[in-house]
Amino acid sequence: MEVILKTDIKGLGYKNDLVSVKPGYGRNYLIPQGFALLATNSNKRILEENIKQASHKAEKIKTEAENLAAQLEKVTLEVKAKIGESGKIFGKVTTLQISDALAAKGIDIDRKKISINTSVTGAGEYEAEVDLHREVKTNVKFEVVAE
Repeated sequence: MEVILKTDIKGLGYKNDLVSVKPGYGRNYLIPQGFALLATNSNKRILEENIKQASHKAEKIKTEAENLAAQLEKVTLEVKAKIGESGKIFGKVTTLQISDALAAKGIDIDRKKISINTSVTGAGEYEAEVDLHREVKTNVKFEVVAE
């Protein structure tokens, strides 16, 4: 079953993408929640027209994302966590903590666009991936320190 995504869905695609999904997933989740439209011929034509009209705006958004990515590469965040005597963290470092640390530096990024690919086990330096745009992804460095 082919659907046109109305919003970005992690692991599936970005807004205005034409994707193939299993029929049950499309009929029972994506379409009723308003995340997708059925990919009929008329909806495909409407999508093509919308993409043409939004191409200038999309380039501006991409340029802004690239500028933000360059800014993020220079930043090193400090995330505080409770660390035991053995050097291991109690709990874990979350994307919300990284988002809050970025907000403290004046950079507002939604926590859903941040992913930590390595397991944070103790104090030290780590990297998190930030998905700013469908073509712009960058890594932000963060250092875990004792609270």
